[in-house]
Amino acid sequence: MAVADRIHRYVQKLPEPLQAEVLDFVEYLLYKVEQAEAEEDGHDWSALSLSLAMRGMKDEEAPEYTLDDLRETF
Repeated sequence: MAVADRIHRYVQKLPEPLQAEVLDFVEYLLYKVEQAEAEEDGHDWSALSLSLAMRGMKDEEAPEYTLDDLRETF
């Protein structure tokens, strides 16, 4: 028997107020999964964006700064 079928069978035995609690919990779990997927997708897009923005910068020479280039010192 599938897990969903077992859950359905058990929930059927509960009084309606407890069934509502089970529903709230299931909705909460779905929300967490959706948020995790959204963050993962966002992270992938951020990494791609950063890698595209940085493309070719390894080959560029970095400027050499000295203390004389500072306008203010703290």
